[in-house]
Amino acid sequence: MEQPRELTVEAPRAWDRPTFSIPVLACLSLVGGRFASFSTEANLYVLGTGGLLIWLGLSNRVPRRPAPTRLGSGAVWWVLPIVVFGVFEGVTFVVSAGDDFPTFSRLADPLLEGQLIRSVAWFAWLGAFWELVRR
Repeated sequence: MEQPRELTVEAPRAWDRPTFSIPVLACLSLVGGRFASFSTEANLYVLGTGGLLIWLGLSNRVPRRPAPTRLGSGAVWWVLPIVVFGVFEGVTFVVSAGDDFPTFSRLADPLLEGQLIRSVAWFAWLGAFWELVRR
């Protein structure tokens, strides 16, 4: 069997490197942090950026990283609070309990009044979503 003369390594694309993706996510989060919570502009921005990231995740335009083959035994203890939070948030949103039984989103609203904190939350959301797109 002959050995190849040249060894090639596939380099990541320029827009897939952290030196490009982190500043882009930071700029997007600064724009998103300028909108007031639950405003029409904020909702449209969430739908636009989320839709774009979903489209990138479903298309083959972003190189994939290998997913872990098996989750560890401690992962169940992380999934349980996430499921409880999701069910609680969904039920209180659907029932529209109001101020008597607010959702976590309403409870976090006073914390997210400042543009800087809102931009940091946007960056965390976009960063987590970008990692999911790449899986």
